[in-house]
Amino acid sequence: MHHVTNYKLIADALAADVAAGRLRPGDQLPPQRAFAYKHGIAASTASRVYAELTKRGLTTGEVGRGTFVRMGPQPIHALAPDPVPETLDLEMNWGVVPEQLDEMKACFASLARNDAVAHAMRPVPVAASAAVREGAARVLERGGWRPEPDSILFTGSGRQALAASMAAVAPPGHRLGVEALTYPLVKGLAARLGITLVPIAMDEDGLRPDALMQAHRAMPLKGIYLKPDLQNPLGITMSAARRADVAVALNDCGIYAIEEGVYAFLCDEPPLLALDPARTVLVGSASKIIPLGYLVSPPDLKQAMAAAIRAGAWSASSVGVAMGLHFMRDGTAARIAQARREDAARRQALASELLAGMTIRADPRAYHLWWELPDTWRADAYVAAAARARIAITAASAFAVGGGYAPNAVRLALAAPPLDMLAQALRTLRRLAEMGGNDPMMY
Repeated sequence: MHHVTNYKLIADALAADVAAGRLRPGDQLPPQRAFAYKHGIAASTASRVYAELTKRGLTTGEVGRGTFVRMGPQPIHALAPDPVPETLDLEMNWGVVPEQLDEMKACFASLARNDAVAHAMRPVPVAASAAVREGAARVLERGGWRPEPDSILFTGSGRQALAASMAAVAPPGHRLGVEALTYPLVKGLAARLGITLVPIAMDEDGLRPDALMQAHRAMPLKGIYLKPDLQNPLGITMSAARRADVAVALNDCGIYAIEEGVYAFLCDEPPLLALDPARTVLVGSASKIIPLGYLVSPPDLKQAMAAAIRAGAWSASSVGVAMGLHFMRDGTAARIAQARREDAARRQALASELLAGMTIRADPRAYHLWWELPDTWRADAYVAAAARARIAITAASAFAVGGGYAPNAVRLALAAPPLDMLAQALRTLRRLAEMGGNDPMMY
C-alpha cells in the first residue's frame, strides 16, 4: 500500500530529473493513468504528483495536449531577420501617451508653485475630501451612470484597491469565485490573504451565471471577482443581458461582486455596479491617467473597506490626491482618457493587420489581445522562443486558476512599446508562429 506522503518523494525525483537534464524543457509526461501504472501507485497519487510539479513551476498543462516540462530561464538570442534590439515588454500594459507626460510635467510644476509638495507626508483619509470625491465621480461616469460621491474611497493604486476589496469581502479561509482565466495578480493576493479561489466557467459572453450558482451551491462563496469590460486576458465585454443575469445570480446567492474597472476609461458601457449597487464593489486605478486607486463601495461594506485600506497601509498619498484633483478639475483627465482611447485603437488596428489570418480574440478598444496558437506550437514553448527573440509575452497558464489546464494560447499586451517597435515585434512573433515549433534554438 502506498502512503499519501509518497507523492512528494516521487515529485522530488522528477524535479531532480529536470535539474539534471534527464527531462528536458518541452518533454511531455505520460498520461496520469499510465504514470500511475508504471510506478505502481494509485491514480489519485499520480494526480497529486502532477499537481505538485505544476505548483513548483516545473510543468504546465494544456487542454487536449497533456502535461509538459516548462521552459526554464535561458540565454536570449535574436531571431533573424529583423531582430528586436532590446527585450520588448508585451507582458505589462504600463505605457503612457505623450499628452500624458506633458500634462504630468505641467501638473508637477503647478503643485510645486502652490507648495503642495510640502504637504506630501501628511496622511490622507480613505475618503479624501468632498472635492476629490466629486471629481472622481465625474471621471468615473459612463453609459449614463455616475457613482454617488460618498461611496468612493481612495488607495495609492488599483492593486491596493483590489487587495482591500478582497480582504473586506472574503476573510481568511473563505472562498472567492473568479473567472476561469483571470488576472494573475488576483492569485497572488488570494494566497497572501488566505483566500481560496474557485474558477467559474466562462463562455463567449463572459462568466456564466449558472456556473456561479452551481459553485456556490457546492460550497458557499463569499463573493466573486470579475471583469465585465475588456476582460483580462480574453478581451470579452459582457452584453447587457449577461450583466443582468449575473446581477440576478448575485442576489440569488446573496454574495458580493468585486468588479474591476481599471480600463473603464476605454469603455462606454455602464458597469455591473449600475445594475446592483448593493452587491457590487467597483475597483480600479486612475494610474493609467492619474496616480490614484479607487473603489466604489456598497453602503453596508464601506466601513469594512475603509478598515481594510487602513490595516493594509494602502491609503493614497497626498501628492497623488493633489494631482488627481488638479487633473479632474481642469479636464486633463478627460483629455488623457480620449488620447489613450485613440492610442489603444491604433495599436489594435496594427495588430489586426500584422496578425491577419491568425486566431486572434481582441476588442478594438482594448490594450491587449488573446492569441490561440497553431497546433504546431505549445504555449509555454512559444513564450520561451519569443523570449529568445527578446520579446516578453504571457502564456495562458499564467491566467489559469488552481493549476488547472489552460488553452494553447498567449496574451499580448500592446500598450508599452513605441508603435514602430510594436510593429517589429508583431512581425517577429508571426514569423515565429509560422515556423511551426521548429525554432532552432529551442533545446
